[in-house]
Amino acid sequence: MENEEENRERKITTRFKPGEFILIDRRFRKTRFRKMSEYIRCVLLEKPLTIIYRDKSMDDMLEELALLRRELTAIGNNLNQAVRQINAAHGDADNRLWLSLMSIISSKVDPAIAQIKDRMQNFSEIWSQKSKPDEASSEQ
Repeated sequence: MENEEENRERKITTRFKPGEFILIDRRFRKTRFRKMSEYIRCVLLEKPLTIIYRDKSMDDMLEELALLRRELTAIGNNLNQAVRQINAAHGDADNRLWLSLMSIISSKVDPAIAQIKDRMQNFSEIWSQKSKPDEASSEQ
């Protein structure tokens, strides 16, 4: 197969109207090919094409989930640092210190967790709405 790539000696030049070229270019950009010549060769020789389909709403949701993961990681790191500092400063911290610390942490962490839960609920609703048409079509 590699020898076939190296031995390409014949050349075909084809002209397209602007609208035709735009159509070909759009189709080319939806594939895995990096060069237009590879794409055209594949189409002309009727080889199988791999078309890339991107769901914009899914991309947005995945991006938001990545942000939520970072936020949760930051909350966990902050909590771990606070507990380490208490243990280092007060080897045997009394219950009052722990209770006051936990109330401070809860006042900062609980709103962030509530916000994350709200976002996750929104994603769940979006996801269930996307799956409903499929369920309806499979029942028919």
